[in-house]
Amino acid sequence: MTSHITRIHAPAGVLESPNYCNVAVGEGRTVFVAGQVARDAEGNLVGGGDFLRQAEQVFENLRLCLVAADATFQDVVKITCFLTDITNLPLLSKVRVGEIPDEHRPASSAVQVGALFHPDYLLEVEAVAVVPVTG
Repeated sequence: MTSHITRIHAPAGVLESPNYCNVAVGEGRTVFVAGQVARDAEGNLVGGGDFLRQAEQVFENLRLCLVAADATFQDVVKITCFLTDITNLPLLSKVRVGEIPDEHRPASSAVQVGALFHPDYLLEVEAVAVVPVTG
C-alpha cells in the first residue's frame, strides 16, 4: 500500500469489490486529470471502432498526464469511466488492471453515456490522484 493513501476496500456494511476500493483517503497534493479519450499527441483518433485499442490509448494518455504531475497510477484514488456501451466494461477492466495493480485499485465509477463529444470515441476516463508532499 502507498503510505500516503489509505484504501478501505470494505467498510462495515458495504460489499467488497475485487475491482475497486470503496474509499480512498489521501494525504498530500491533489492532482485532477481531465477526461482522456483515445487521441494521440497530434489529436488523431487512435483505435477507430476498436474499444480495446481505445482503452489502451486512454490509459497511456492518463499515464502521461500523471507523469507530468509527478504522479503514477499508484497515486490514483478515484477514476470515473464513461463508456458509450457498458458491455465493453470487461475490456476496460482488463486494461485498467494491467495499469493499476490490485493493491492500488482506486475508488471507481463506470457510467454508460448516450454519446461523448464525438461519435468515434467510445470511452473517456478522468482521474484524481494524491501525491505525497516532499520537502
